[in-house]
Amino acid sequence: MAGAARTPAFGQAVIGPPGSGKTTYCLGMSEFLRAMGRRVAVVNLDPANEGLPYECAVDVSELVGLSDVMDALRLGPNGGLLYCMEYLEANLDWLRAKLDPLRGHYFLFDCPGQVELCTHHGSLRSIFSQMAQWDLRLTAVHLVDSHYCTDPAKFISVLCTSLATMLHVELPHVNLLSKMDLIEHYGKLGGISWFEAIRV
Repeated sequence: MAGAARTPAFGQAVIGPPGSGKTTYCLGMSEFLRAMGRRVAVVNLDPANEGLPYECAVDVSELVGLSDVMDALRLGPNGGLLYCMEYLEANLDWLRAKLDPLRGHYFLFDCPGQVELCTHHGSLRSIFSQMAQWDLRLTAVHLVDSHYCTDPAKFISVLCTSLATMLHVELPHVNLLSKMDLIEHYGKLGGISWFEAIRV
């Protein structure tokens, strides 16, 4: 119907440092939502992410690949990743053309792990802001490796990074500790185990 309001879409922007479990989270969350009968579209926004374990509805590497950028422009991994995000920001019509047919799905965006993208570089925030203009309503899910809880200095550092990310990305924000099943490998917290602390 001409002039009809666009139905809003919803999803999660999964962010966090490298190795925090973003791709594994997207795999698990997509399987969980599908088991509940939801239609899910996982979107890989990380051009360095290879060998994806989930069914990928949209893959940014079809637009720009990190290895190609590094070879062509003689950039390192960090500079190459920043360039890739700036290239995506400049070509959002490509992303919109990929997302529009998926209206009615719940979106999971698997984002790059470079911390700068979420704390002070503008491209990722600009991409999220443009998605809001398309009536795509996102929540940032910020994953942090749970082993940072075992050291006070690291924990304070993670809190500061999470706060900086929350302020910069400008999305509703949820912080999650990942890899809780591995935390016992890093020792006990305050003389008792993590699971004992939970029971207390």
